[in-house]
Amino acid sequence: MTAQVNPSLAACPGCLVVPRDAADEAQEAARLALSLPGIHCQACITTVEKGLNAVPGVNSARVNLTLKRALIEAAPNIHATDLIPELTKLGFEAHELDLGVLSATQSDKAGRDLLMRLAVAGFASMNVMLLSVSVWAGASDATRDMFHWISAAITLPAIAFSAQPFFKHAWTALRVRRLNMDVPIVLALVLALVTSLWETSLSGEHAYFDAALTLTFFLLAGRYLDFRTRAVARSAAEELAALEVPRAILLRDGVEAEVAVGDLSIGDLILVRPGGRMPVDGEVVSGQSELDRSLLTGETLPVFAGQGTVISAGEVNLTGPLTIRATAVGKDTSLHRMGDLVAIAESGRSRYTSLADNAAKLYAPGVHILSALSFAGWYLYTWDLRTALNIAAAVLIITCPCALGLAVPAVTTAASGRLFRKGMLIKDATALERLAQVDTVVFDKTGTLTAGTPQLTNLDDFYRADLELALALAEASAHPLSRSLAQAARDAGVSAAEVTDIREVPGFGTEAQYQGTRVRLGRAAWVDAPSNACTTAWLDAGDGAAPRGFEFTDALRPGAAEAVQGLLDAGKQVFLLSGDSSEAVEGVATRLGVSDWVAEALPEDKVDLIQTLFDQGQKVLMVGDGLNDTAALTAAHVSISPASALDAARVASDIVLLGQDLTPIAEACDVAKRATKRIRENFQLATLYNVIAVPLAVAGLATPLIAALAMSTSSITVSLNALRLR
Repeated sequence: MTAQVNPSLAACPGCLVVPRDAADEAQEAARLALSLPGIHCQACITTVEKGLNAVPGVNSARVNLTLKRALIEAAPNIHATDLIPELTKLGFEAHELDLGVLSATQSDKAGRDLLMRLAVAGFASMNVMLLSVSVWAGASDATRDMFHWISAAITLPAIAFSAQPFFKHAWTALRVRRLNMDVPIVLALVLALVTSLWETSLSGEHAYFDAALTLTFFLLAGRYLDFRTRAVARSAAEELAALEVPRAILLRDGVEAEVAVGDLSIGDLILVRPGGRMPVDGEVVSGQSELDRSLLTGETLPVFAGQGTVISAGEVNLTGPLTIRATAVGKDTSLHRMGDLVAIAESGRSRYTSLADNAAKLYAPGVHILSALSFAGWYLYTWDLRTALNIAAAVLIITCPCALGLAVPAVTTAASGRLFRKGMLIKDATALERLAQVDTVVFDKTGTLTAGTPQLTNLDDFYRADLELALALAEASAHPLSRSLAQAARDAGVSAAEVTDIREVPGFGTEAQYQGTRVRLGRAAWVDAPSNACTTAWLDAGDGAAPRGFEFTDALRPGAAEAVQGLLDAGKQVFLLSGDSSEAVEGVATRLGVSDWVAEALPEDKVDLIQTLFDQGQKVLMVGDGLNDTAALTAAHVSISPASALDAARVASDIVLLGQDLTPIAEACDVAKRATKRIRENFQLATLYNVIAVPLAVAGLATPLIAALAMSTSSITVSLNALRLR
């Protein structure tokens, strides 16, 4: 299957070459990175890779479906401008990415590191448990001591390596004088190791080496489950930085020179060719064209650009060359300011406190107090420091939050698996908890509730001769409306008329000679037609009759109506928020039954609305897909973006909608509520376990075997309860 993507949006100039030493520059291949938001299946991957590999000079091209990105190895003289037109011909949208920025921000090191520690803890615990079985079976005296010392030799380096995440997080919390779940874990581990070494040195019967390793293994399993529920955790602000154009064409005394964007200054004249993205904010000095602002403002249709038009970094030039005078460069551009908005919003979201952390505030002090009281009570009762320490360690181990450590990740993994089968990918560890609290949903329009591409609605109103002529003119243009018109006409079985001397007039449309008469397809003013909000392309057939208008609409995405209705039925307030015109936004809101909507909203306006709702005590779910939505996605209590969204929007969101259908959004809210309920049930199960196990530990009956079995039983119980979500 082939993705049908608006090719006129697929344009970014310049290549992205990893810096190389000058001596090696001629020998090394260029490495290019292209974002491909329109790919969604294996057929897309095959088509893109085949098309890129067919380009002379391309050594290899590999597509990553998860990241929606192509990485290309090519000859040093190959640029992104050579590859993007090839993808456009195949019907795929493409955007350049700064490979240097991306390579600095993405890494799987954390996951590999966690998995390695888990493997070491598991391997060590199995070996120590085998030695402990011999002790439990009756080994005594020198044999028991030898097994204990071997266990110590295995346990100490294993704990030192595997438990590092707990030690680091506990120290981080203690430095700022607060408690988290890792503090009692670390205290239990340290006390278990100290008392075990003491017991071993005194030829004691009991040692907790196996319990300490088992505890570490189970807790690391919980951390790894937690990690697996998330997608690549890059910063959305850094993704926005990667989208900035790295090079631009500077005009000096009429001479073109390609320079780094960082070398541009206010007042410089810059040439932006058709298909190029604006590297700076500025004003058009000469030339006429149309701009695609959909990624920044959400406007569905291209905007005319002529002398005096104000442009922003990130907008795409569609049809004609433009000379612009820079008014803002570098960190002062609108694209960079959007990145700053995202960074601020990200820091705000990090203040959310998870259920596990809330439980730790109550649980950690209770465990420490109970252990201290057990130590004090037994010491006063026996005046035996060794006995008191052993019982205090047993209390800490048996009450250590192994079940609590698994309570959240076990449920999150089960719920994530269920939603994944429904077409939703959970990225953030606390996303389900936050989604369960949502009472207000804010939708972007273009590309989210709607397909984001114009759809011809009045094809049947035209005679076939007019359609044949319109098709001939439309096929000569890369304009979104021309593409839509051409596709609709071809689907209806229309053949193009034979025209001559065809040319595209940037910013206006296409014209040609047909049977000795000039014919035009384009803007209303260009063909002397009346302006109409719905009629956005006009045909002057040169026959003396009035121009005929083609009407377009933005089609709803599959499941949009069902998703909105499901949310309304659940008692949630729904907003429609877009940068598009009032007429377009009102039309979609009416079709979906949404009474609250805002049009012509800038990125700052979207963030302000979400902040206003937050100040009113509302928990907002933001659903969006464009650059203009990125800051709002990050500022919201929880956020969702479609898989077709730009990289920056997908990274900023907590949940990614993998398919085209929006229906799972309403179901996700229901699953999130049930998942949160399961998490609370797991906390209750862990508490019940402690009520039963703690008296045994305080009474001095919790041997290392009992402690290990109790921890395993509680962990398995919590995991089984989580699986009920499936």
